[in-house]
Amino acid sequence: MIDGRLRVPESVKRGEPFEVRLLIQHPMENGFRHEADGRAVPVHIVNKVACRYGGREVFTVDLGTGISANPYLVFFVRAAESAQLQVEWIDDTGATGSASATVNVG
Repeated sequence: MIDGRLRVPESVKRGEPFEVRLLIQHPMENGFRHEADGRAVPVHIVNKVACRYGGREVFTVDLGTGISANPYLVFFVRAAESAQLQVEWIDDTGATGSASATVNVG
């Protein structure tokens, strides 16, 4: 299980975009580094992040080797109704993680 933190505002106005902040704790090894003994550190990256709001996919991204360790993503979603925001991610070894938050629309 890959840890992460998700932040959304406590309340948002209907129809307005709101900011979603996501921090994924992951080494994001690009495969170019070498150990002290010369062995290459293998590629190990989060390669897919998907966000659902009220059960509907609203954001998805494919990440690559150019992303730094502990990826921090910020994106906006338009507030439609009070609902659950669920974000899931998977790395190239098959390890997964998720985080969720309740969006309160007023």
